[in-house]
Amino acid sequence: MNILWIFAHPDQRSLNGSLMREALCCLDAEGHEHVVSDLYAMKWKAVVDADDFPEGADGSDRLFVGAEQEHAYKEGTLRADIRAEQAKLAWADVVVFHFPLWWFGPPAILKGWIDRVLTQGLGFGVKDDAGRTRRYGDGGLAGKRAWIVTSVGARASGFGPRGLHGHIDDVLFPLLHGTFWYTGMAPLAPFVTYGADRTTPEEYARTAAALKERIRALPDARPVPFRHERSGDYDRELVLRPGLAPGRTGLTVHLTGPQDHARSVARQHDRPAPPGPATGVEDGGVRAAAGPHKGAAEARGSRWNRNPPSSAGA
Repeated sequence: MNILWIFAHPDQRSLNGSLMREALCCLDAEGHEHVVSDLYAMKWKAVVDADDFPEGADGSDRLFVGAEQEHAYKEGTLRADIRAEQAKLAWADVVVFHFPLWWFGPPAILKGWIDRVLTQGLGFGVKDDAGRTRRYGDGGLAGKRAWIVTSVGARASGFGPRGLHGHIDDVLFPLLHGTFWYTGMAPLAPFVTYGADRTTPEEYARTAAALKERIRALPDARPVPFRHERSGDYDRELVLRPGLAPGRTGLTVHLTGPQDHARSVARQHDRPAPPGPATGVEDGGVRAAAGPHKGAAEARGSRWNRNPPSSAGA
């Protein structure tokens, strides 16, 4: 497989940097091809502005971002850095988004990659032959898979089924459903590391081993079972039909499977983060003491992982 690994951490000496190196070695050993976009090392421009469209679309005074993006994408006049990333994206079978979770989302530099690379005409606003918009299971990136690899500073329990910060699957829903699935990429169950700022060498070894197990399982990994927009499950107002997930609301209604994938008991959410001060490998991002923005649950505890407990998270 061809893997595009998008890395968004400011320090290669961090926990995330160390895990990425382990992952790339594993990809090599498994015979996969990979390309890395290290956004901080690339000094990636994170904001969409008129400089992204050197030739402009129509010469109007206003910047209509979507229209400008689509025109420049089709004409091949986007900035060179955007076109280079789009070429990598076209080549990839799996796109990995590797970042520390800050304030319940990815660092701004990664959001900027999404804003600038997934342009109208490629990531959204794509039409079929009948003029219908392709999205949520279809779209310009259909056939590819996307995978989140992230670290969090807080313990897993706070992001469990009854955790204060909200369920990790809900926290990551904007990326998994609103970005990946919307553009047609099938999202894989995320890989999440807890207590990143307090990781001991022993914890690091276990985390690295688990990540490599997930990589070895990539060819046969089952995506998160989101509903397709054109499955017939939604009415003309894009509302789930009343016969599906009856009496329920919220994000889980957009999942299919046994009992429409009601929220499961997350099997690993109650595993505490490693105690004690930071030691061993340390995450270079904002520390958990600064706020609850870096807590989450490991992928093996996700309600979107359909494997049995003995093999979940592999």
